[in-house]
Amino acid sequence: VGKTWDLHVTEVLRVSLEENLAMIRDSIAYVKSQGREAIYDAEHCFDGWKANPQYALQTLKAAADAGADMIVMCDTNGGTLPEQIAEFVRLLSREVSVPIGIHCHNDCELAVANSLAAVASGAVQVQGTINGIGERCGNVDLISVAANLSLKLGHEVLQPGGIQRLTELSRYVYELANMNFRPGQPFVGSSAFAHKGGMHVHAVNRLARSYEHIPPEQVGNERRILVSELSGRSNIVAKTSKFRISEDNELMVKILNAVQDLEAEGYQFEAAEASFDLLVMKQIGVFQPSFELDHYRVHIQNQVLEPTTEAVLKLKTGATVQHVVGEGDGPVNALDSALRKALTPVYPGIAEMSLVDYKVRVINSAEGTAAKVRVVIESRDRQAVWSTVGVSENIIEASWIALVDAFEYRIQRERGHGPG
Repeated sequence: VGKTWDLHVTEVLRVSLEENLAMIRDSIAYVKSQGREAIYDAEHCFDGWKANPQYALQTLKAAADAGADMIVMCDTNGGTLPEQIAEFVRLLSREVSVPIGIHCHNDCELAVANSLAAVASGAVQVQGTINGIGERCGNVDLISVAANLSLKLGHEVLQPGGIQRLTELSRYVYELANMNFRPGQPFVGSSAFAHKGGMHVHAVNRLARSYEHIPPEQVGNERRILVSELSGRSNIVAKTSKFRISEDNELMVKILNAVQDLEAEGYQFEAAEASFDLLVMKQIGVFQPSFELDHYRVHIQNQVLEPTTEAVLKLKTGATVQHVVGEGDGPVNALDSALRKALTPVYPGIAEMSLVDYKVRVINSAEGTAAKVRVVIESRDRQAVWSTVGVSENIIEASWIALVDAFEYRIQRERGHGPG
């Protein structure tokens, strides 16, 4: 890494412009003397070019003359526009014979556009991160870069089959980083190919490309049909296609009415598809509850140092009645702990399941503290991520409803009673 912007040379490094050039040459020469590949990252390249183009070019030529194998032009502050990126890349390509790379930050939401502009102007390497993870507003998202270069511009950027695994790669990195997925992430987000409006869904059912720029399978993603009280029959038919019941018109109407009734109570299924699948299974008559609840009780004791929470469950699994106690950091955690204690011996797959997100939304705020709340819980295991919803005036009850759906969905999959 070397300095391109004279401001950084004199005010940050506090050396002379000539000394900076010498440091660039010496650094590249040393790397090459060790038999290593020298990729020179020209930090603040575009800011330097805007401020003092003659000196910026001197620094880049110094790296090239010293034997750099590649010069990477860095938009370190993320404030350069695509037209400027393209202009500067073309100019440098005329001045040096060294391959050029690009390194963009996303402070202006232009990192992908800037990277594509650089490639179109002669850059042969794009530096970035998976999912755009990085400081401030992030680096360029290599997922979007790879998808655009391959599917839109025809470049071979990954090994055969690599583009089809972009969604898998994206989610794997989120898992490693312990970060939540971004639903609206282009190409690989859960909402990237989601459709809700009745007319849109009807069109997609007839011709998918009428509302999709690529088939989702090309990047390993899948189409999602969302349902709400505004949904038409087309949405329900599309959303329930995995259950193979689309020819049953009476059942379609029954499911649509159930959705509308629940959403009138405050439910929303756009972000709770697992709860919707359970609703469909109940309407079809294939749902088999994994347990029967007798009662639950949550007790919070405010101690001197910190409050403790205890949940007591009495339920029946098969012919066995269980009375279990779970402790947690709060009511939901305690209920989750108790439910796991009761169900894991019967359904061992639950051990792989974890809660990754918990959201609460007040539905009718005019009622103040007596208002209904909607709780959405996101869960995951090694194979899938799913969301469930519960609604009640009591936040613990709303949480319990969503929590039970989360466990039931996982158990139905384990039993093989799920969609398909």
